[in-house]
Amino acid sequence: MRFDLFAPFRPLVRRGVIARIVGRLFPSWLHSPLRRTVQGTALIVFTLLVFWVSWPHDAKPGVVRDGWPATYAANRESKEIVNADAFLALDPLVSTTAALATRAWVWSLAWAGVLLVVSLLAPRGFCGWLCPLGTLCDISDRILARPRIKQDGGWIHTKYYILLVVAVASMFGVLLSGFVAAIPLVTRGLAFSVRPLHVGLILGWREVPPLATSHILAIGLLTAVLAVGVLRPRFWCRHLCPTGALLSIVSTLRLVERKVGPSCTGCGTCVKACSFGAIRPDFKTRTAECTFCQSCGGACPVRAISFAPRWSGIEGKPADINAAEGGALSRRALIGTSVAAMGAALAMPKAGSGATVIRPPGSVGEEDFLALCVRCGACMNACPTSLLQPEGFGSGVLRLWTPRAATTQAGCDPSCNNCGFMCPTGAIRALPLAEKRYVRMGLATVDRQTCLPHAGIKACQLCADVCRDIGYNAIVMDAKADDGRSPADTSFEAPIVDSSKCVGCGYCESQCQDVNVTAGDLAAPAIRVTAGPGREDRIRSGSYRALHTQRAASPASGAATEPAAAGRHAER
Repeated sequence: MRFDLFAPFRPLVRRGVIARIVGRLFPSWLHSPLRRTVQGTALIVFTLLVFWVSWPHDAKPGVVRDGWPATYAANRESKEIVNADAFLALDPLVSTTAALATRAWVWSLAWAGVLLVVSLLAPRGFCGWLCPLGTLCDISDRILARPRIKQDGGWIHTKYYILLVVAVASMFGVLLSGFVAAIPLVTRGLAFSVRPLHVGLILGWREVPPLATSHILAIGLLTAVLAVGVLRPRFWCRHLCPTGALLSIVSTLRLVERKVGPSCTGCGTCVKACSFGAIRPDFKTRTAECTFCQSCGGACPVRAISFAPRWSGIEGKPADINAAEGGALSRRALIGTSVAAMGAALAMPKAGSGATVIRPPGSVGEEDFLALCVRCGACMNACPTSLLQPEGFGSGVLRLWTPRAATTQAGCDPSCNNCGFMCPTGAIRALPLAEKRYVRMGLATVDRQTCLPHAGIKACQLCADVCRDIGYNAIVMDAKADDGRSPADTSFEAPIVDSSKCVGCGYCESQCQDVNVTAGDLAAPAIRVTAGPGREDRIRSGSYRALHTQRAASPASGAATEPAAAGRHAER
């Protein structure tokens, strides 16, 4: 039995004017047309998920559920034929390291498991057929100039050392895969670079958040991954990608592999056709590098190459178990890398250190949040108000690219639950709107020293109006402040926050910023949302709505801040 997926197309692509034109423009397409078609389709689907399904700005108001608007949730659901986080869920490095870091089941492990099982029949097939970053590398390789390096050295094993660092750190509760795994890297880079243009063109450039260092770094990393193709085709995939390294290790259990029959004439066409360096100069197969792309089989003029069960007896040139010309992995380097990764993980600051960050609604406890968040940027890409922004280096390396709620800039729309349904690991719970609307992200507090009516400067009820308009009614105007004292000028009613109703959505703060600070009446918003113990709900499981009802009945009960490992689409 053979698995030569290129064979049925050989007669079709070798004839005709169209084939000749395509052959000049895209010679590799003639070698493996099915693979190139699947690659292109996967890239299109990935692009649609990132730039259409995830983008909420074409949402139309009017959908109501349980007496509340469901504008953005309904918009996403209407477009989500395929889950928007499908590719993130397929990246096996994302789910396995998140599960290791939290010592808990991560919902996307099931999908990663399916991919790994398929990899037994198509070793590293994800890299050669589905990975959108790999396809972008192929495209950029065609564009870039080509002063290629010609010889591999021991450094070709770098991807295995990167994988080892990520795996060891995960065992000590530090998740690093989001920085280097293929799908989070490309999702984050594209979202941070293209979304600001989309927001500016659709909503106006005033709505575009300032470009931060974290944005530039993410875009620069993606650019660098594509740019190193100037050294060699698929340089990132062949030498640096830890996801590819994981799949290479799994390929040692392969059931199907490349076979070279005795009819091989040694013409070298297969070596030129392989962009992964999986074929030695003597035409043997480096099985750890082969991605089952089958371009070599389609290029072979004498049909000496086939893909068949591993133990079939049709081979003239046996496979080579060595990963590359660089020789075997250094045991000393592996031990040194493990020890260094262990030491770095233990030296990392704990989650509780540093300033408190306002997280998206439905986020689990901070320690598990940092151990689950893969910093892919998908939640920020799907946020309709640009409330969610990436953390920078100021809060520590572990918080880099994790989402924070910038409540001075925008509010959390009650008709949206996109962020939870974009999260591939459950760092943000996927909550139905009936639950999400009752999640306390933080708690708003009025600064009586600067608030215009509290200070007796002039009347102002912007915060109360916007809170009433979005349906929370957590701010009321009264002639007495919330501590029972009268304002400086009793002719002004002053805002009072009802902590049992406030969910910390941030609309009050952003409205005060937009009007009072912009007009020059204040230097900073007089009402601020802050998080921390007793001011936010971050529970592992259960109903936020029930918790909210309990708090309304007994305001002294406070907020829940139970650290948690997360579930996922049981609520979807």
